[in-house]
Amino acid sequence: MLPAEVSIVEVGPRDGLQNEEAILATAEKVELIRRLVAAGARRIEAASFVHPKLVPQMADAEAVMAALGISPPHVSYIGLVLNRRGLDRALDTTVDEINFSVAATEGFSQSNQGVPVEEAISSIEEMLPLARATARPCTVTISVAWGCPFDGEVPVTAVAALARRAAAAGADEIALGDTIGVAVPPRVTEIIEAVRAVVGDTPLRMHFHDTRNTAVANSYAAIVAGVTTLDASVGGAGGCPFAPNATGNVATEDMLYMLERSGIASGMRMADVAEIGRWLATLLGRELPTAVGKAGGFPA
Repeated sequence: MLPAEVSIVEVGPRDGLQNEEAILATAEKVELIRRLVAAGARRIEAASFVHPKLVPQMADAEAVMAALGISPPHVSYIGLVLNRRGLDRALDTTVDEINFSVAATEGFSQSNQGVPVEEAISSIEEMLPLARATARPCTVTISVAWGCPFDGEVPVTAVAALARRAAAAGADEIALGDTIGVAVPPRVTEIIEAVRAVVGDTPLRMHFHDTRNTAVANSYAAIVAGVTTLDASVGGAGGCPFAPNATGNVATEDMLYMLERSGIASGMRMADVAEIGRWLATLLGRELPTAVGKAGGFPA
């Protein structure tokens, strides 16, 4: 039932940093990304091309990409965009992939992007061909897919409808985000099945937050359901600045422990990632929530 390998998308440099009080220097962000590459990360969210007043931690997106330069062989840098201005900025850099985002609820769409859901998905439908014309793979992330801090429970049909439109518009990948960490394994399976029924062969990717300590269990449920691409953030850093009480993403080293003990390869080295998490904690000036970073692996 389990795959031989799962791909980890390391989101620490973007989603991990965007909700932290401490704002890292450009050189520190670049060093974080380079250390992750050295630890085996192959897809990395490197920057977010959003308005700096909304997310000041990401104000230096162009500077980060300029310092990184062309990605090393077999490594892909991902840039998040929310609108046409962000897309234009991203396409002027060396990012390898574009990640678009649309919320599954009106409440979160207004809080996060300041537009209705229909306007957000219509904009993505217009931008996808522009990004794909530059030979950059494109992901559409559907945020608050399992629950919204403003609108509560999210109908599976709403998520599936957005996924259908994203796939029809040419998305190379559909990501489902548990932005506030409310998903549980049975609901993970339910939404994966509903989305897969409408997107055909378009690959799926999962983005779980560990707000209620369910992210590793949800990741395992997604793997059993056939998903082989999962997001994770070194140290468990991050959260969402537009969602109350949205704490960090699932820690990469915790995810790697689950994968390794389950006999699933990822290409990343757990001990190296845990060390990066400890280093990142010193930069952020706070303890990060990773469990493996504190307890270590097993056997020791």
